[in-house]
Amino acid sequence: MEISARRDKEKQIRREAILDAAESIFFSKGFAKSSMEEIAKRAQLSRALLYVYFKDKADIMRGIMLRAAITLEEYFNRALRAGANGGQQIDGIGHAYYAFSKEQTNYFNVLTQLNTFPDSKADNSQAEEIFDCKERITATMVLALENGVQDGSLNADHLTDSLQTAYFLQGALHGVIMATRTRYSEDREAEDGEALVLYTIAMLTESMRRRD
Repeated sequence: MEISARRDKEKQIRREAILDAAESIFFSKGFAKSSMEEIAKRAQLSRALLYVYFKDKADIMRGIMLRAAITLEEYFNRALRAGANGGQQIDGIGHAYYAFSKEQTNYFNVLTQLNTFPDSKADNSQAEEIFDCKERITATMVLALENGVQDGSLNADHLTDSLQTAYFLQGALHGVIMATRTRYSEDREAEDGEALVLYTIAMLTESMRRRD
């Protein structure tokens, strides 16, 4: 049993080393301009061994996307734990998403490409893991919203469907963040884009608050 556990650990370490190597190449050269041969060389593996772990480049990118999703989940969970009530939790999650977009820019970018990224030749286990992680991320938002309704910090009349609200908040904030990356990148200062994102978060949270 100890031998089996050690082998599993060694495989996981090697798999993570491959993903580390692929990240450095994908994020510097771009996915299209990268090759399996480069990744194998950076990871100090033979190409044959690389294909034991990942069937193709798309399979490797799915592994990186899973890393990105897990990292975002950690950001959301920290925000959930930090909020004293549901209103603060959902507001904190909004700020956490913006922080993720700035602090983990490459991960933010790959998650943005997730729905349009081509399927790999590998099995769907990684895709299923990514889907499960996205479901947990949305569930964290739903929990914050339901906490807000229960503790009175959010208006129950405005939150008749917490899941639908979570999807709306995701789309609204993501759209604004993407807009600041294009519209505000040349004609206006970066601070203007950040001000718009923070304004959006404040307005979204305020629209759900309970009025006494």
